[in-house]
Amino acid sequence: MTLESVLKEKGPVKKIGVIGMGYVGIPAAALFADVPHYECVYGFQRDSPSSGYKIAMLNRGESPLKGIEPGLEELLQKVTASKKFICTSDFSKIAELDAVTLSIQTPFLNKEDLLPDFSALMEGVKNVGHYLRPGMLVVLESTITPGTTIGIACDLLEKVSGLKAGVDFALAHAPERVMVGRLLRNIREHDRIVGGIDDASTRRATELYTPVLTIGKVIPMSATAAEVTKTAENTFRDLQIAAINELALYCEAMGINVYDVRNGIDSLKGEGITRAMLWPGAGVGGHCLTKDTYHLERGVQQLGKGMLDYPVNEPSLYVLARHINDFMPTHMFRLTKDALQRSGVPLKGAKVALLGWAFLANSDDTRNTPAEPYRDLLVCEGAIVSVHDPYVAEYPGVPIVPFVEEALQDADAIVIFTGHHQYHTLNPKVLRHLSGKKHPVIIDGRNMIDPDGYIREGFVYKGIGRGDKNGHAIVE
Repeated sequence: MTLESVLKEKGPVKKIGVIGMGYVGIPAAALFADVPHYECVYGFQRDSPSSGYKIAMLNRGESPLKGIEPGLEELLQKVTASKKFICTSDFSKIAELDAVTLSIQTPFLNKEDLLPDFSALMEGVKNVGHYLRPGMLVVLESTITPGTTIGIACDLLEKVSGLKAGVDFALAHAPERVMVGRLLRNIREHDRIVGGIDDASTRRATELYTPVLTIGKVIPMSATAAEVTKTAENTFRDLQIAAINELALYCEAMGINVYDVRNGIDSLKGEGITRAMLWPGAGVGGHCLTKDTYHLERGVQQLGKGMLDYPVNEPSLYVLARHINDFMPTHMFRLTKDALQRSGVPLKGAKVALLGWAFLANSDDTRNTPAEPYRDLLVCEGAIVSVHDPYVAEYPGVPIVPFVEEALQDADAIVIFTGHHQYHTLNPKVLRHLSGKKHPVIIDGRNMIDPDGYIREGFVYKGIGRGDKNGHAIVE
């Protein structure tokens, strides 16, 4: 029998499983469950000490994601009340399904040696393999090194199940394309890249995702092309951020305002003209941009070995961009140190109020937050750092104070690291009063405040890309 005939005998997709109840899996499962002709959706979550609490929360219709996610909790309440979505740690339920997706993180063990950590993903793949039945569809949504779907993932599924991919079951890669803070909207509205290991797998995966799309459409391709698409689109975004960050550093050095320059460049519009100017900032965090460049680099080294034509002894443009973005927390540290010196305060023993621990504005997502290496540099130099974040209550090894006033009290330096909307309303008079210092320091890593208002209040100001203000006269 061909896979096409096996799938036809299995019938249409009705029962779905989503492995990994995180920023991708939760909204995906809820949206699948909201499709009228899908009968039920299981969300699979390990009952571990660190994340087992999600099971009970999700089954109550509560979202464990604490940032602002429009519509998510309401949708969860709807699909749990109708019994169409159930979260469970019982992976044997996979045997009852028509399709299962995996949304599991894929970090890097060693970026220099391009060694990814696929242990969690492969454990999920193995769980699927144990319960895989003929006619099922398996979809990897995790961002992975090009070649993974047709390589180690396929091999492991076949080894554990005893079935043959492309003959007994369908296999595809359909990478997520979501941003924290707009998860539901992104899944519905963004085009969905779907790459099967063969045409039958691509068609089956297209059948799975089409009902949840409102504006977006399915873009079919091969599994490897889908893997490259995902890693490359994040690599390009990282490259764009690095370009504006480097321009911001140039503008600081030349004594001009990067935002004036950005506005000027962005004003050139017309047919075929685009500059895709992003915004500079204190650093890039999150699970995707900080690693996907390395997945792309590893892919070409493995799949394109001996075939890549590239300038001899020149570094990868993409990896260089990654290094520039990794440097921005160090630059923030240098701005802080320079400003404290101008204020007459030694870094050792200085109290620094660090505002924002999540890597993304109005989110609780702390994965690879650039605030952490910044804080580490300060602590290493003997500074006392008080961290506040309105969405993050705790973080391993880092005390987070619940009230911003507590962080600001007696602060020698106030550092805006994340663009949470709460920080837009900070008042220089109030901040100076809470600080109690004659010339407190304010460092703006996200262009959140008006420099002049703080300078008039006697602050020592420094901001990313603000060469026009960073050397201002101190108002006595």
